[in-house]
Amino acid sequence: MTAPRTLTVDPIACRAHGLCADELPEAITLDEWGYPILPSGPVPRHLVRRAKAAAAACPVWALRLASRAS
Repeated sequence: MTAPRTLTVDPIACRAHGLCADELPEAITLDEWGYPILPSGPVPRHLVRRAKAAAAACPVWALRLASRAS
């Protein structure tokens, strides 16, 4: 079994391109300025592949998908 994964964003690096929300609208919404609002808990297993794609789509690498130690 793999460790739960969580999404984090570096608010300084983020430039509000919104590509992450385009890739993963089920988990990422945008605020009124276009910055991502991330889920507070782990990413559901069935969305991990798409969460990886969302992180990879970020042109400034501000979004990360990390394993959470139990």
